[in-house]
Amino acid sequence: MTDGMRSLRAVAALALPALLLPLPAAGQERTPWGDPDLQGLWANDVVTPLERPAGLGERLELTDEELAEAAAANERRRIDTGGPRPGDPILLQGYNQFWMPNRDVSRQTSLVIDPPDGRVPPLTPAGARREALALESSQGVPAQVAEVRRHNDGPEGRSLWERCLTRGVPRLPDFYNNTTLVLQTPDHVVIHMEMIHETRVIPLDRRPHVDAGIRQWHGDPRGRWEGDTLVVETTNFSDKTNFKGSQAGLHLVERFTRAGADALLYEVTVTDADTWTRPWTVRFPIRKSDGPLFEYACHEGNYAMFNTLAGARAEETEDR
Repeated sequence: MTDGMRSLRAVAALALPALLLPLPAAGQERTPWGDPDLQGLWANDVVTPLERPAGLGERLELTDEELAEAAAANERRRIDTGGPRPGDPILLQGYNQFWMPNRDVSRQTSLVIDPPDGRVPPLTPAGARREALALESSQGVPAQVAEVRRHNDGPEGRSLWERCLTRGVPRLPDFYNNTTLVLQTPDHVVIHMEMIHETRVIPLDRRPHVDAGIRQWHGDPRGRWEGDTLVVETTNFSDKTNFKGSQAGLHLVERFTRAGADALLYEVTVTDADTWTRPWTVRFPIRKSDGPLFEYACHEGNYAMFNTLAGARAEETEDR
């Protein structure tokens, strides 16, 4: 039997439920000092869209039939690597499915669970102005081309992610590099992220946040235990980072709860009164992983940045 056939036959067993329940305290693994043990490798490879399709209203879960369709579509993507076909604009091709991990199918209709419609709230006037400025140069050309043209004078104009410096937080499921290593001590939790090999060191000793004038790419995290849930509150983000349009005003409250021997329930509430009209919350399951945790070999100054900027200079010459 092929892996694909196994996947389709076992879809009901493998599909991650939309609302995992926290593991009872008596059944949780514990560290030697008594905290819930969250340590190990975890993969957030769910294929659920961030926002719920409008036609589903406030429905949180897929039906059995919809779940089977989602699993079949996921399997088709796994088999079809998505390589370029005759006539495709090769310049605009990114990684194809060959490089992607197998994805997890969930019953959730969206990652966003609040607002109840499963949609990111509307932008504030200030947020809308920033979005308009970001899009003003994209009229009439493909989005990928517009992004290359938008800030091509030097590397400082490119995003920190493109420069292989940081992807930022929170970490929502992406195409690849979704594995996370969690380590614990009595007074810290360490979260090492596969994407751009970044590490968050989160103190648990209830120390105050740093001064408001100190700004960091990953913000200033502070952790605490609320029962068996690890709660991480992060402030003091830099205006150099960007999460869906939110920069220095970003405020996160993340919750990590053990939901079984091989599952975590992750939830994050996102607040920025300068960007969105109300806070919004994302929730999704994360499964235990056997790894490996891959090296993210991209680094600032790699040849891709040189080639991008050199191409922009050549394009400017052609336009004269």
